[in-house]
Amino acid sequence: MTVTDNFGKPFRHRLGVLFCIGMLLLASAILRLSINVGPAIASNLIAAQETTSAQPISDTAQAPINPEGLGRMLKELQAKEAVLNEREKEIESRLKAIEIADAALERKLAELIEVEKSLSETLALADGAAEADISRLVDVYEKMKHKDAAALFEEMDPAFASGFLARMNANSAAGIMAKLSPKAAYTISALLAGRNAEVPKE
Repeated sequence: MTVTDNFGKPFRHRLGVLFCIGMLLLASAILRLSINVGPAIASNLIAAQETTSAQPISDTAQAPINPEGLGRMLKELQAKEAVLNEREKEIESRLKAIEIADAALERKLAELIEVEKSLSETLALADGAAEADISRLVDVYEKMKHKDAAALFEEMDPAFASGFLARMNANSAAGIMAKLSPKAAYTISALLAGRNAEVPKE
């Protein structure tokens, strides 16, 4: 009798069941391992790819330096710098010329102000002197006899005569007007009336 025969069919049946269970456990373990390891491997691959793409370009990949090109660029920059320096000098020269012109204008303006001030003072003195002279003449005419003053006023320009009469006191002016000829008295009266009409009324 062989070993197989000694154990019988029930023993062989149990071995088959155990074998199937073992295979199922092994398959389950392999499946779990693949599920857990797959994402990790994918993550590692993605990280490696990102690291590779983020790495700087090596010096060997850069374009080679051209000495002739650098020389031309340097000459162009030097030429532009020379032009800028010339323009800067021109601007400085113009600014200096403008400053000199401004200083000259200020001196001329100061001189003109002094001349105007002196002229104003001279005119003020002249006006004051003229006013003083007129006041003295008015005083002289008031003290003259009305007949003698009227004779002078007859020969005088009516505008001047009316001006003197307007500055006299009323009694002296009336006495002189009474001694004037009707024509002279009318002309002077018209001029005096015109002056009074031009005076603003409140």
